[in-house]
Amino acid sequence: MNHLNEKVRTGWGSVLARMAMAALLVEAFTGLMVTLAPFHAVVEWSLLAHTAIGLVVLVPLTIYMTLHWVDYQRHSLSDVVLVGYIAAVALLVCAVSGMVVTFQGLFALRMTPMWRYTHLVSTVVLLVMLVPHLVLIVARVQGRDSRGPAFRLVAWSSVGTAVALVFCGILAAAYSGPTYVNEFPEDYSFIYGEDRPFAPSLAVTASGGAYAPESMANSDSCGTAGCHSEILAEWKPSAHRYSAMDPLFQKVQSVMAEQNGPESTRYCGGCHDPISLFSGSKNLYSEELTDELGYQEGVSCLACHGVRETDLQGNANYVMTQPPTYLWQWKTGGFGKWASDFLIRSYPDQHRLLSKRMFKAPEYCAACHKQFIDEEVNRVGWVQLQNQYDNWKASHWFTEGDAERTVECRECHMPLVPSKDPAAGDTADYNRNARDGQHRSHRFAAANSMVPRMLELEGWEEHVRLTEQWLQGRIEIDEISSKWATGPVVELAIDVPEAATPGETFPVRVVMTANKVGHDFPTGPLDIIQSWVEISVVDSDGVEVFSSGKVDEKHFIEPGSFLFKAEPVDQYGNLIDRHNLWEMVGVRYRRAIFPGYSDTVEYLVDCPTTSAPGRRHARQETGLDVREFEVPSADVGELTITAILQYRKVDQFLINFLLGEDSGLTAPVVEMNRAEATVRIQATKDPDREG
Repeated sequence: MNHLNEKVRTGWGSVLARMAMAALLVEAFTGLMVTLAPFHAVVEWSLLAHTAIGLVVLVPLTIYMTLHWVDYQRHSLSDVVLVGYIAAVALLVCAVSGMVVTFQGLFALRMTPMWRYTHLVSTVVLLVMLVPHLVLIVARVQGRDSRGPAFRLVAWSSVGTAVALVFCGILAAAYSGPTYVNEFPEDYSFIYGEDRPFAPSLAVTASGGAYAPESMANSDSCGTAGCHSEILAEWKPSAHRYSAMDPLFQKVQSVMAEQNGPESTRYCGGCHDPISLFSGSKNLYSEELTDELGYQEGVSCLACHGVRETDLQGNANYVMTQPPTYLWQWKTGGFGKWASDFLIRSYPDQHRLLSKRMFKAPEYCAACHKQFIDEEVNRVGWVQLQNQYDNWKASHWFTEGDAERTVECRECHMPLVPSKDPAAGDTADYNRNARDGQHRSHRFAAANSMVPRMLELEGWEEHVRLTEQWLQGRIEIDEISSKWATGPVVELAIDVPEAATPGETFPVRVVMTANKVGHDFPTGPLDIIQSWVEISVVDSDGVEVFSSGKVDEKHFIEPGSFLFKAEPVDQYGNLIDRHNLWEMVGVRYRRAIFPGYSDTVEYLVDCPTTSAPGRRHARQETGLDVREFEVPSADVGELTITAILQYRKVDQFLINFLLGEDSGLTAPVVEMNRAEATVRIQATKDPDREG
């Protein structure tokens, strides 16, 4: 009798049995929805319900399974008992793995795939074993009364499951996540037609319409949960982050709007200010051409990771998508923030869509790192501007179909760094694996040390230090050490005669070789970038007898200096010197070095005499130009020649024009490389002292 009473505890009609069956069905259905159903608010609420119910029933279910085993442990082994035991083991594995993934979703940086798959597989095994376990029992029980409780058990459990799923649907209807107002302003000007709302930029949205600015911003949320905090810190002082807040960009944009109309600034927005472009801020009658979120974030995390298609034409020829959001995704605190972080970690498949293979291709970078002006902008015709992609592809750094001999954009400008980030590891690269403990730096190391310093962005000191090291070639990249060059970015060598006599003119040749540059040096907007040679000739007493390339007290490079840059012109032949590229039709002068190639500048220096007081002449020859300089005479035994390759991001004239001469601002000058040589002065008889 006692034995029969014990069995009733976990029999068909027991409360524990009904609770256990209902819980298992709810967990199975909600779990399979998360696995198989498309991303939707109902699925997210189901995941929250799945987790909450699983935690609530864990203890009762453990009690039920223990009592159930006690009730039936004396039964001899049969097919029913065997599948029951297998189901019990699967349930145990499912429960343990469920607790692990719940813990990881709440407190870890990422969910371990092994535990997630273990939870899924054990659920499937449980269902596959539980069904025959129950069916065999019901089939073998004789009599309607015995089968009735089993059917009622299944019915009540099914009703409970349906109620839970309906409840999730009601919750999703009540709150389905952030909502966006994807509309252009009422006065938006479709100056190029409604089918090209963002022209003259080539950037478009997947919908063809506007996107709410907040849907592309909120980059801080990527780091506040601790997930991508390392990447966020790298991005904050980067050129991608300050691309819109750059004071020089803002001033050039305002000048362009005054001259050509606000709509013309959309040309710049695709690369510099995508959030403002796609939200419709660059519009007629708009006082602020840059949305506040766009100003703060420039090329934000989502603006970059939301790109789905690119084209090699350049000028921001890409398609921007609006990634669907998780529940409470933009909350900064409280339950909403906690739940959003948990959903992203526990249901990461949708989040992983923000990472894709195309990011690794140089063609992705080409969408913005190729630029041209055409008739829609300059009213004349097509003109090529900066073009890092084609430079690189035509250089020796690219070998078609051979990744082991090719140095790509990301390998240089996004070098691997030690990482605890969930994004660490990569199986798509030929030389990496999922557990290499590294991610690609999002500093996008390049050449601008002025703006981070000027704006004092978070982490600017470290960023400026690394930028200067980058320009000097002092950053070694292990990943590409076998196929990249060593030493400075641009090698410098001085060619001089071994000796000279007083009064003799001798040549000083400075040879510059693009050593580690993956494209032209310098590159970018060469109308504002300056790289030049500063040379000094000093006698053995430390007296400078010749110089060129000095920067004066007002930060201007002295006339006649050897300079890498470009001089674009408008249709009337006037110099484009205010970065007014919308008026450009051609270039009257351009000097840069192709990867692996060299350039030479020659100076003609008069060797000082020991008897002629006053000053003597020296000449500098650069191409067809010959310029003369006066140099003091001095008693010398040896001349030391020092050549320095200098670099600055913005010339002083443009800074003064855009920000005012009283701003006190100047672009930092970085010494990229230097070389030295000596010339021995041969003793000669001075005829002026004879007799």
